[in-house]
Amino acid sequence: MRHYLEFERPIADLEAKIEELSALSSSGGANLDAEVKALRERALVLTKETYAQLEPWQKTMVARHPERPHMVDYLEGLIEDFVELRGDRKFGDDQAIIGGLGRFRGQSVVVMGHEKGHDTNSRLRHNFGMARPEGYRKAVRLMDMAEQYGLPVVTFVDTAGAYPGIGAEERGQAEAIARSTERGLTLKVPFIATVTGEGGSGGAIALAAANRVLILEHSIYSVISPEGAASILWRDGSRAKDAADQMKITAPDLLKVGIVDRVIEEPAGGAHSDREDMIRRVGDALESELQALSYLSPDQLVAQRAERFYKIGETGLV
Repeated sequence: MRHYLEFERPIADLEAKIEELSALSSSGGANLDAEVKALRERALVLTKETYAQLEPWQKTMVARHPERPHMVDYLEGLIEDFVELRGDRKFGDDQAIIGGLGRFRGQSVVVMGHEKGHDTNSRLRHNFGMARPEGYRKAVRLMDMAEQYGLPVVTFVDTAGAYPGIGAEERGQAEAIARSTERGLTLKVPFIATVTGEGGSGGAIALAAANRVLILEHSIYSVISPEGAASILWRDGSRAKDAADQMKITAPDLLKVGIVDRVIEEPAGGAHSDREDMIRRVGDALESELQALSYLSPDQLVAQRAERFYKIGETGLV
C-alpha cells in the first residue's frame, strides 16, 4: 500500500475512490470504466499541479519518502555484474555505504552510495544511511582502486548526515570525512555524484566532491538538516519548516548558485511514484555526463573539479 504524505491527502482520497469504483466494476455490479477513467485523469492532473508548487519543507518530506528508490535499487536497475567490496582494511565494514565494481551500460565503473534500508531490519543493518568512519575509509579505498585501474567513479548520495555517535568520533569521524572529500577532489578519473534523496552535511560531501553533481528534482542538499538549523537558530526543532524555507536547499536554488550542475526531472508524483522510470532517467543522465567527461585528461579532470568547487561562494567582491 502506497504511503501518502500529508500534502498528498487530496490525491490519496481520489486514489481510494478509484480503487473502490474499480472493485465494484470488476465484481460485475456495474460498468464504471468511464467514471474510473475520468477520476484517473483528474488524479494525474492534481498530482502534477501539487508537485509543481511544492514548498521547501514539502520537498524535504518527498526527499525522505521511504518508498523513494535507494542505492540497492539503482544498483539493480543500472549496474550489471556488480561485485561488492567490503571493509576499510583498518577497522571493519560499514553497510551504511555500499560499494564495489560493476558495468554501467557496458562501461566498467566503481560505484558506491548510501543505503538507508527499506524495512526495520535493513534500516538497522545500514544504520539509516548514516556512515561511520570505516564507511568513508572504505570509500577512499574504492576511489584509490578506481584511479589505479582507470575506472570512472559513480556515487549515489542519500543520507541525513554522518553518524554522530561516540564510537564514530573516537575512531576519527571528522578525519575520515575529510580524507574522503580530499580523495574525491584529487581523483584522476571521471567522478559523478547524484543526490537521490537527502544530501546532509559532511556525510554527503564525502561522496560528492565530484566533477559533476546531479540532483533529483525533489531532493535536497544542505550543510545541516532543517531540524538541526532550527535548533541552532531558534532553539526550537519544531520550526524546521521555517528553516527549510530560508536555507535554499532545493534543486532549483542549488542549481542557481552552482552547488549542483544538473537537475534530473522526476515522474509526476515524485521518484517513488514510478521507481523504474526514475532509475532510467538517472541512468540516461549519468550516461551523457560520463560521455562528456571522457574527453578530459586526468590533469584536466582534477583542474575542472577544483575550479568547480572554488567557484562556490564567490561574491565578486574584492
